[in-house]
Amino acid sequence: MPITRQDKEILRLAVPAFGALVAEPLFLLADYAIVGHGLGTVAVGALGVAGTVLTTMVNLCVFLAYGTTASVARRTGAGDHARAMRDGVDGIWLALAIGLALIALGWPLAPGVVDLFGASPEQAGEAVTYLRVSLIGAPGMLVVLAGTGVLRGLQDTVTPLVVAVGSFALNAALNAWFVLGLGWGIAGSAWGTVLAQTLGAVVYVAVVVRGARRLGTPLAPDVAGVRRAGTAGFALLVRTVCLRIVLLVAMVIATRMGEAQLAAYAIATQVWTLLAFALDAIAIAGQAITGRTLGAGDAVATREATGRMVRWGVWSGVLLALLVIAGRPLLPGLFDADPQVTEQLLAVLWPVALFQPICGVVFVLDGVLIGAGDQRYLAWAGVWTTLAYLPAALVAADFGIVALWCALGVWMVARLITLGRRAAGTAWLVTGA
Repeated sequence: MPITRQDKEILRLAVPAFGALVAEPLFLLADYAIVGHGLGTVAVGALGVAGTVLTTMVNLCVFLAYGTTASVARRTGAGDHARAMRDGVDGIWLALAIGLALIALGWPLAPGVVDLFGASPEQAGEAVTYLRVSLIGAPGMLVVLAGTGVLRGLQDTVTPLVVAVGSFALNAALNAWFVLGLGWGIAGSAWGTVLAQTLGAVVYVAVVVRGARRLGTPLAPDVAGVRRAGTAGFALLVRTVCLRIVLLVAMVIATRMGEAQLAAYAIATQVWTLLAFALDAIAIAGQAITGRTLGAGDAVATREATGRMVRWGVWSGVLLALLVIAGRPLLPGLFDADPQVTEQLLAVLWPVALFQPICGVVFVLDGVLIGAGDQRYLAWAGVWTTLAYLPAALVAADFGIVALWCALGVWMVARLITLGRRAAGTAWLVTGA
């Protein structure tokens, strides 16, 4: 497949996006290492519980990035740069409002949420402390999502990479200082995250403010614009909730299969997540390119770019599948898995690998339709594909972890069908600003 101008544009956007995506999990490992070294097993468990709550919160709010990317990219493609920046400013105001609401709701609810995990009293106390301190950084975390969406919509994925690496590196340094140097305990780890995320948000706000002033865009919140951003975001929230339901059901079923099966499933999920980051980078390029070309009124270029990105998705999926197959014998050793876990893991890595080409197409088409602003269809598609998955998952519960992963494959095939049929039509090809 010869490299074309479109390929170069896809790579220009996708490669930095991939770097930003993998920065977070890599630096989170540093947080766990610091807490484990300085505070012990109880604190690590507490960090795991609180971290799961925070990760879920941020994942549910990812529409702040996706929705803003789509709207800003479309306005940019139409040449309406002032309005593009207006949409970006509205997205940041929406993020700030949601962040403040999360503090108000999350602070009193933190003990009850932590209790749902069934942690020991000592772990629960540590988890509540971490969660409450971290909630102070919620506005910053969500502004980072919206700011990332603004820059992606402006076809800039390099700045988000720089901010991500800088923020997470600062986070690791502050955690080491607060936990190991000053002895602040698990609260020190949380404060490191709050300060790093808030500083990242300040950088994004500074970039957007500079752009708004250059274009003469007002910085005060536009109530109608914020409401539009929230309405568009609601459909993406439904889509995200459906994704979380699928993953949560799979985890519950794996937990009930036994310790070895759960451990193998957890490791396989980490492998799949890393592969998903690589494929999601192409999807992010799809969001930016689709929004811009449709905004410019060029449906033909949108079709061509979509076809090209689908090919990238397929071949990337094939390459990742081959890497998993080649590395399959080595993976159990990397995680120091015992013989029972090794047996289960070696078996489940086959479906993990074989579904990668399908994942490659699904991720790309998902990104393309998000970029097109086709959120309502994505919400309904999320509901239907989740309904297709649930019976397969219930059947798989009686046949082991490989069957469970094949049920996830059924879900991916259902997504391929719903997204593929939509992309093959013309209803999503709405041009103009």
